[in-house]
Amino acid sequence: MNILSENKIMMNATAKDKYEAITLAGQLLVDAGHVSGEYIPKMLEREDVVSTYMGGGLAIPHGTKDARQFIKSTGLSVVRFQDGVDFGGDEPAFVVIGIAAAGSGHMEILTNVAMIFTEDDAIERVMNASTPADIIAIFEGGVE
Repeated sequence: MNILSENKIMMNATAKDKYEAITLAGQLLVDAGHVSGEYIPKMLEREDVVSTYMGGGLAIPHGTKDARQFIKSTGLSVVRFQDGVDFGGDEPAFVVIGIAAAGSGHMEILTNVAMIFTEDDAIERVMNASTPADIIAIFEGGVE
């Protein structure tokens, strides 16, 4: 099972708030079989403890430590919001990346994703991507 595949990418999503945006990202992980449905409330719980907004239009929601029991395999989801979603930062999140990491790979996955988005044009490239395959190409090499 691929960490990121086209069925885990939503190109033109809308959400009324960050909780709805996180739920969309989590549901893609559930639908792909990476996590059970109990993982999504743990993603929302994490958001209440500390914002997963990273700045620069990017949020990376993931579950709390006790959510590990609900992870079946490592996976990423990508949800793109043309109009952005307020995560409480200085600007909206336009790209929301849901993460579920099996075993001890959580920090490695987070680091790899964060490194991809340290490039100045990464968010812009995701926002301008025409297809899910184009978004996967942005991640290739950064997430194994």
